[in-house]
Amino acid sequence: MPHFLLALLLGVIEGITEFLPISSTGHLLIAEHWLGTRSDLFNIVIQAGAILAVVLIYRERLWTLAKGWRDPESRDYVFKLGLAFTITAVLGLAVKKLGFVLPTTVTPVAWALIVGAAWMLISERFAERGTPSTRITWTVAILVGLAQVVAGIFPGTSRSAATIFVAMLAGTRDRGAATEFAFLVGIPTMFAASAYELLKLENNGGHEDLAALAVAFVASTVTAFIAVKWLLGYIRTHRFTAFAIYRIVLGAALLLFLPAGA
Repeated sequence: MPHFLLALLLGVIEGITEFLPISSTGHLLIAEHWLGTRSDLFNIVIQAGAILAVVLIYRERLWTLAKGWRDPESRDYVFKLGLAFTITAVLGLAVKKLGFVLPTTVTPVAWALIVGAAWMLISERFAERGTPSTRITWTVAILVGLAQVVAGIFPGTSRSAATIFVAMLAGTRDRGAATEFAFLVGIPTMFAASAYELLKLENNGGHEDLAALAVAFVASTVTAFIAVKWLLGYIRTHRFTAFAIYRIVLGAALLLFLPAGA
């Protein structure tokens, strides 16, 4: 496959899957199984594109939170975002220091897709039994921070799925409110993770095709913007059931048609 076309394809995959509850890491691992492994810098660049898209979508909300610092409600929300991020950062660094390495085979990703789908279906069903609420509590913030760490350890889990549904189970019954908090926490989390990986690469050298990186970055940004805008409209009137079914079908197909240990 031509280099630019490969960069475009992987950028699109990252953009579509990063914030949909279907796991970007899992899909990129699957793609690399057939298309070849990309450099760490390439993966950082396409993730940065997806982050930029979400910043653009939530720019008004972010500005409101920034300029409304003296408003108790806005300040409370920012502190909760900060708590969730801090938990993720501290525990994430601890996991790195312990030498944890992400699995590079597809089989554990397939199982994570299936188990994550069951988690989504069960969580949404239980959440709907509670009283509707858009409130983000301190418990929600703590659990969202922990959920991000779990998602980072098990590719295929999906950071967005883990955080959205733990928020809904912990009391934020409104899908839109849970999704917004999960996505806003994801902005500093993903920026920090990208910066951390970039610093590790600083002295490694190596050659990268800058034109291909640019293609991948733009593709990731544009597709993530479209995907997130669509998702935010979709969840106003729909459950997450379709995403769970997709995960089950994909996970089962990977287990059935890929050789063991692939």
